[in-house]
Amino acid sequence: MKTEVQPTISSTRDKHITKSNKKYRRSKRMLSISSVSRCSAPSLVLSQKPRASRFLTVRSSSTREPNSNQNPGQRTSYSGVKLEESVDSKSGKSRLDSWISSRISGISRARIQSSIKSGLVSVNGKVTDKVSHNVKAGDKVNCVISELRPLRAEPENIPLDIVYEDENVLVVNKPAHMVVHPAPGNATGTLVNGILHHCSLPTVSSKEVLSDAEDVSVDDDDEGLCSSPYAASVRPGIVHRLDKGTSGLLVVAKDEHSHAHLSEQFKLHTIKRVYVSLTCGVPAPLAGRVDVPIGRDVSNRIRMAAIVEPNRGQARHASSRYKVIEILAGGGSALVEWRLETGRTHQIRAHAKYIGVPLLGDEVYGGTQNMALSLLRSRTQPSCHRQLSLSLSGIERPCLHALALGFTHPCTGKEIHFSCPPPPDFTEILSQLREMGTEKP
Repeated sequence: MKTEVQPTISSTRDKHITKSNKKYRRSKRMLSISSVSRCSAPSLVLSQKPRASRFLTVRSSSTREPNSNQNPGQRTSYSGVKLEESVDSKSGKSRLDSWISSRISGISRARIQSSIKSGLVSVNGKVTDKVSHNVKAGDKVNCVISELRPLRAEPENIPLDIVYEDENVLVVNKPAHMVVHPAPGNATGTLVNGILHHCSLPTVSSKEVLSDAEDVSVDDDDEGLCSSPYAASVRPGIVHRLDKGTSGLLVVAKDEHSHAHLSEQFKLHTIKRVYVSLTCGVPAPLAGRVDVPIGRDVSNRIRMAAIVEPNRGQARHASSRYKVIEILAGGGSALVEWRLETGRTHQIRAHAKYIGVPLLGDEVYGGTQNMALSLLRSRTQPSCHRQLSLSLSGIERPCLHALALGFTHPCTGKEIHFSCPPPPDFTEILSQLREMGTEKP
């Protein structure tokens, strides 16, 4: 049973926070940071049935042998695959990229769009480079899937904390302050640079980089990683991202089938993601759901903002569930668990600011040292204040950690789950706040 928290006169934000009396699904290991396990074994086997494809001719330059764990009909490379087929009368009017995607099982939409833009697709004998071109019943479509463009980033011998790896996927514990992929200003030292070296995948020496987009939090769905012009060239396949300052678990696809399969899971929001944070203050209510659209902050282009209707503009639907695990320092801070229903840019950070508890150390979203000090000093003994100031001045990033990650393995169909405790900078400030007072809700 769910009840809406009624808006107050002083603020309209509460109407977007839903308090739930439903039992919060959380394993015991999530209750205590110190007891979080490194990795858990697969818990459920699901059947995976590859979608039947009806293209008439298949040609591929790949000589790679299929993985023994893969289902029949799965491919790990689509380079050179050819589709020659007429649009069925049942298909109705469809976008060209969408229709081709429905005919070739497991391929990413970005790869198809790249093929169209490269002039490798014709409709009724006429080449079209428009991905949104509409096809209708009777149209004859000819398509050749383009070669993967080598990633324009240099392999670098960067130590990686690999939690899990097989022939298809890689799960990495990303440290704070590491950018996920190259971008202007961060062309080297990224997670992609390290993975390219680890996996020994082909690359081209170039000053070109993947994207000029900022680091974002997880899957920006159709207009993010999965369909950007750069997605088809990402090797290995970055399926989702974490902010530069966010530490924790991130899954990487090592072949095209895995990339497409994992991207679809993110799009359908079936990926299980759990984050923990330290906040400035304590959320009220102690558990709830924030359902507020997120869009670019018009006053600060590097920041996102929770935007309430009717002035939504380009804001997109975003939902986050949170639960206070521990009240710290007499209510000056809290250990909060977050579960994402969507994956927008800076979603947790923007939603935390919206409900009045910005993340500790998040200077961009209001979790400044001065704000934290003003909250904590009024709730702690004067003898703690000097140490408190020193501790807060040492925080160099938002206190946010991707604690747990679960997904369906793209080739075996098994549900696999991983968890990894926060790094020392997070646990040290957590321990100090506990010494100033701790209370279970």
